[in-house]
Amino acid sequence: MQLGDSIKFLPGVGEVRARLLEKELGIRTAEDLLWHFPFRYIDRTKVYRINELTEDRELTHVQFRGRVTGVSYTGEGRKRRFTVYVSDSTGSAELVWFQGVKWIEKRIEVGREYLIFGRPSFYRHELSMVHPEVETMEQALTRRTESGMQGIYPSTEKLSAAFGTKGLYQLQCSLWPLIRESIADYMPRAVCEKYGLPTLKEALHDIHFPPSTEGARRAQYRLKFDELLGVQLGVQSRRTERLQKMEGFYFPKVGELFNDFYQKRLPFPLTGAQKRVIHEIRKDTVTGYQMNRLLQGDVGSGKTMVALMSMLLAVDNGFQACMMAPTEILARQHFATLSRLLQELPIRVAILTGASKAKERRTALEGIASGEVQILIGTHALIEEKVQFANLGFVVIDEQHRFGVEQRARLWTKNARPPHILVMTATPIPRTLAMTLYGDLDVSVIDELPPGRQPIRTYHYTDAARLKLFGFMREQIKAGRQVYVVYPLIKESEKMDYKNLMEGYEAISRDFPLPEYITEVCHGQMKAQDKEISMDRFKRGEAHILVATSVIEVGVDVPNATVMVIESAERFGLSQLHQLRGRVGRGGGQSYCILMSGEKLSRESRERLRAMCETTDGFRLAELDLKLRGAGDINGTLQSGMAFDLKIANPTLDVQILSLTKEAAEEILSHDPSLSLPENRGLSALKARYSGTPQIDFSRIS
Repeated sequence: MQLGDSIKFLPGVGEVRARLLEKELGIRTAEDLLWHFPFRYIDRTKVYRINELTEDRELTHVQFRGRVTGVSYTGEGRKRRFTVYVSDSTGSAELVWFQGVKWIEKRIEVGREYLIFGRPSFYRHELSMVHPEVETMEQALTRRTESGMQGIYPSTEKLSAAFGTKGLYQLQCSLWPLIRESIADYMPRAVCEKYGLPTLKEALHDIHFPPSTEGARRAQYRLKFDELLGVQLGVQSRRTERLQKMEGFYFPKVGELFNDFYQKRLPFPLTGAQKRVIHEIRKDTVTGYQMNRLLQGDVGSGKTMVALMSMLLAVDNGFQACMMAPTEILARQHFATLSRLLQELPIRVAILTGASKAKERRTALEGIASGEVQILIGTHALIEEKVQFANLGFVVIDEQHRFGVEQRARLWTKNARPPHILVMTATPIPRTLAMTLYGDLDVSVIDELPPGRQPIRTYHYTDAARLKLFGFMREQIKAGRQVYVVYPLIKESEKMDYKNLMEGYEAISRDFPLPEYITEVCHGQMKAQDKEISMDRFKRGEAHILVATSVIEVGVDVPNATVMVIESAERFGLSQLHQLRGRVGRGGGQSYCILMSGEKLSRESRERLRAMCETTDGFRLAELDLKLRGAGDINGTLQSGMAFDLKIANPTLDVQILSLTKEAAEEILSHDPSLSLPENRGLSALKARYSGTPQIDFSRIS
């Protein structure tokens, strides 16, 4: 049998079962089955005595020898139950079958000794097994097994019904003798020796039939190494191509606008981290290659100032720049901030959003087309086809996790030559973090807060502590501070028991201990004018509490607000929680974030809330998010779930192997960029398998 042959030719499969395997698991060929790996193992090497199997031992599957002392039947028809009583010299046990009684009763003989395997349970402190596997000791001693450790494979209910609980393992046992001689290793011998890798044939055998726990570990190491090396070869090749072939705009000078602003217009001194990042961007723009850089920094760390000064570099060199923000509120805030900062410089700034009035839209479109507008601020309206720049050289994407990959990609089409790209975020989404791990994205980090900023204290309360929460809010308001209260929904949902905004607004207005305090409401379904009035009253300090949905996640800057209360916090993702927390802590006083939840939480929700209380570090939160959600499809557009159809590797958990494969890929490609040397030709297929080229290469768009 060859690896490319249909699985229907494997003994025990046939046409009908082959169609079922393809439909349920995508297994079509012998190779597909070979690369369907166990997710855990059952140790069949250990045979217990009955008295060793006690309730206090945490054992999932066990086997023991027992002689049948009797049988009994209860019930009739579908409720018929078959019980077998067995014992050894140390104790006794019951074996129970509710299904397949006619089949099993023919194979049980009183007085005969059997090897029994299954999941132990206890009834009245007596050992019991439901639907165990049984075979005579003669069969157990004479059968030829590949391994004492039995693999448990990902399966489905339909497959278990068609093949039995051990079906996929038995198929692997049938397959291996037929294909083992056709397995060719694509890994160069030098790489195997350097990184201590077993051969591919050894690894594939031991992943299915490990001789020991260590054998399984070595097999997993080799196969994980292969997958991650395939990914790295693709990523490193594209990175090399970008740096060598993707010609970028050249910014040779630091001109008058940049120097004038830096020396005379800065509202506050730059932090050391801001200076470092501007220097890194400056170095990118004089290489002649297109920049693709991620700027990470917590909310309030000064990313916008870095973006402004980077755009001034572009304008000084005769290019236009644009900044794309995810919401109307944030775009307007950026426009107001930049217009104020640049008002004494000969720079024209315009804004374009989906809500722009006809005159504002016409002014922006005509100005950027003619080149009179040097900096354009906007929302996703910037990617519309009618938006045409005269000479776009620098693009800033703010809060990049709020845009789809295709949306970010469309900014590339604004020029024949792609502009420099700077994406900014307070919490990298898993897809971007994975790209960072893989080395295809340059990263800058602002790891300093401006002078006087204090870390936000975060606490997790349940609904039982609501009176305590109200007391704390009252203390803060009495001290002259303001409070946000954020809900995940606007109206009550029949399917979801989240706290809803309107109910919360009414409760606070009615029940808050100091009813004379003014409460405003803000959510995405309000008219833009009404929303602006509510926000404006809160900004001016006329309202003490703002009850809102996550519409205020970005774009609201009220230094006097020191408390962020997030209702049903378990319903938000880490990125949103971190962004919402960043709405406070913008003044000089101590700020607080209170995460409210119900009493019953899933393990994942508890992990998220605990992480929020333990750290304000965006990268640490993103790493946890990556573990919980997966890396996303780095080549394409998925932003959750595991990337590249990896069968066994996990780039989050296998960071050490990831690092080794990055090193290996760089060394291999430095000597053979096209993988054309005879010893590397197999790696070319490996690279293609795990880094196929999509129609648009989204890996260049962070």
